[in-house]
Amino acid sequence: MAADQDHSEFNLGDIEAFVFDVFGTTVDWFTTVSREVAIRSRGHIAVGSQDAIDFANEWRDGYKRTVSQVSQGGQGSLSIDIVHKDLLEYMLESPRWSRLAAVWSQQDRNDLVMTWHNLDPYPGDTLEGLAELKKHTIIATLSNGNLRLLLDMAKNASLPWDAILSAELFGTYKPAPKAYLSAAYHLSVEPQKIAMVAAHKYDLLGAAKVGFKTIYVPRPAEDTPEIRAEVKAKKHGGEVDLVVRGFVELASLVANAHGE
Repeated sequence: MAADQDHSEFNLGDIEAFVFDVFGTTVDWFTTVSREVAIRSRGHIAVGSQDAIDFANEWRDGYKRTVSQVSQGGQGSLSIDIVHKDLLEYMLESPRWSRLAAVWSQQDRNDLVMTWHNLDPYPGDTLEGLAELKKHTIIATLSNGNLRLLLDMAKNASLPWDAILSAELFGTYKPAPKAYLSAAYHLSVEPQKIAMVAAHKYDLLGAAKVGFKTIYVPRPAEDTPEIRAEVKAKKHGGEVDLVVRGFVELASLVANAHGE
């Protein structure tokens, strides 16, 4: 398989560690959360309905706002579990979702928050690709998810990480430079020998600012179609170092770079 980028100036064999975004890049939060919200609604929301889609997206959008605020020095929790719970409570006070407030007890709400600990990997790509990459280099998370969430997710989805790095441990969120530099420090790898793998342009631009190589993996529910197209169109313009279709393709390229 050929990647969407001529990487003649980017030797994958020189990369000592690949660090991965998790939500949306490694696991399919959208499919899992929209499905679970509907299943747990006791008939108030149908699986695959617009309500299920909108609820999942609204929850995720609230997360994005909080992360952006904290990464710029604003107030907010560094535990995504707390962020998700607070956002859920706020949503249930809104006119659109208030009917669910009477349906979900506090235990139901806690259980729904735990859905984020048990997200589905992308089938035919995530596990296969990570297993192959692990043969050649360090593979680690670099996620805004809190540590316990990432640990549970790794166990539940059999994600074979060598290390789990959470921005929570570094006192910030991506894309703050401290998140990426702290990861490099704890891995004892120079930034230029680390590649950030993500389905989000903002994440890769943040990583590039501290010297990481950047690998873009377009995913259907991540970024907008316009951003995905823009990144691919500018693949020779330096915005990202490499565009691949998935983890399996990336693993194949890495194997080739190591002479296999």
